Amino acid sequence: MSSVYIYDISFLIIFSLFVIWFLYKRRSNLKREGIMYLYRTKVGIKFIDYIGAKYKKFLSVYAFIGVIVGYFLMFSMVWFLYKLLSIYLFNPDIVRAIKIPPLMPLIPYLPEAFNISFLPPFYFTYWIISIAVIALFHEFAHGIIARRYNIKILTTGFGFLGPFLAAFVEPDEKDMENKSKYHQLAVLSAGVFTNLLLSILFFLLLSIFFLAAYAPAGAVFNSYTPGIVKISDISMIGGKDISDNSVNSILNVIESNGLRDELILGSEDNQIKLTEIKAGNKKYYITLDNFITQLKNKNNEGNVILFEDLPALKAGLRGAIIKINSYEIREGVDLSLTLKNFKVGDNVKIITRDQEEILNYNINLAADSKNPERAVIGIALIDRDNGRVFGKVTEFFNFFKKTDTDYQPKYNPDLILFIYNLIWWLALINLSVALMNMWPVAIFDGGRFFMITIWGLTGNKKFAENVFRFVTYLILGSLALLMIGWFLAVF
Repeated sequence: MSSVYIYDISFLIIFSLFVIWFLYKRRSNLKREGIMYLYRTKVGIKFIDYIGAKYKKFLSVYAFIGVIVGYFLMFSMVWFLYKLLSIYLFNPDIVRAIKIPPLMPLIPYLPEAFNISFLPPFYFTYWIISIAVIALFHEFAHGIIARRYNIKILTTGFGFLGPFLAAFVEPDEKDMENKSKYHQLAVLSAGVFTNLLLSILFFLLLSIFFLAAYAPAGAVFNSYTPGIVKISDISMIGGKDISDNSVNSILNVIESNGLRDELILGSEDNQIKLTEIKAGNKKYYITLDNFITQLKNKNNEGNVILFEDLPALKAGLRGAIIKINSYEIREGVDLSLTLKNFKVGDNVKIITRDQEEILNYNINLAADSKNPERAVIGIALIDRDNGRVFGKVTEFFNFFKKTDTDYQPKYNPDLILFIYNLIWWLALINLSVALMNMWPVAIFDGGRFFMITIWGLTGNKKFAENVFRFVTYLILGSLALLMIGWFLAVF
């Protein structure tokens, strides 16, 4: 276990003991309401009253924009739910890659628990800081806009549901209900609008911090050079002749011969087990699992993607390329420019960095299949997400990085990475809270927001409540389907 986890778990224990002691000493203020325990105080009310009264013009504009943003977020979440349903019900491969249940609360060590490589570690320290920042700004935004429209704030405080923490600002419900529908919408949307602004601010801070603390340090790749091969051209798989090129016949050859990935490429420390496939007098390589998946894909249009017979694959090349002979490689463009200095057949020494390991390779450059005079290593950078929702989210969160470039901290790597990931989580969680809270479901701000909107459009409160109830059940049913889709895909 790394020292970061030791410090983090120690902080978790100390914080938990402090909360237990604090609540015990002030248990007279702790009241149970439903499934939660609420600790009520008057802390912050004077500040809320002051801001709400002093900056009324600014807050009126802020509230108006917040209502518009609230509608935008609500429509976005309905669309997002539709996309999630299409993924979790009809794309089990993506669900297995995501791993996390769709209704899993964000708790410390979640990526570690599910062994998720595309998310950074989520320490308890990150969790408690995120809760503090999100809840404080979200709830105080509700309170300040409420005071702008002369809605009394009764208490502030914290909510406890087992180990989960929350904050609240409690307005006078009678005052709230007596206000116009627009004023109620303004109060309800103020929290999510504030979280959205915080998300944008943390995005900007993340890019500034990244540019200040990281430097380009190599060229990255995530695949060996792929080639598109017609299934009808395949003549041999794993040493077995193919006479019938139908998909079922090829699958039968693989199964009846008990073919396995037995061809070992690369050096002793960089071995790759693949299967050799011949097509059109050329050799290609692929794992059988990948090959079978492509064959069974009804959208393959009679083609499969295989790795071409090139040096990087044979050498088992991995990691970020940092040097070729005497040429330093700092970013992706350096790699393409450096290779122009060599000819097909030249022997080169390539140095890569794979995490903290430095690897050395000697390979002979090959000819590009599309341009025989161009020397290539045989690597590629492929968009594996192929336009999927999660891929677009990841791309958006890394807009300041070049996809073909590896970056390393300029100093104190552990500290830099810790701070970077903290800012990243603050940006992500603020965005998530802004979106989730505008689902038109009873437990979220979006629930009442939706009901008041329907009431305002129809002038019929009873009808609005019935529509709201129907939509709540519809969304809850959709969430249940998501969980069923996840369970069937994973188990």
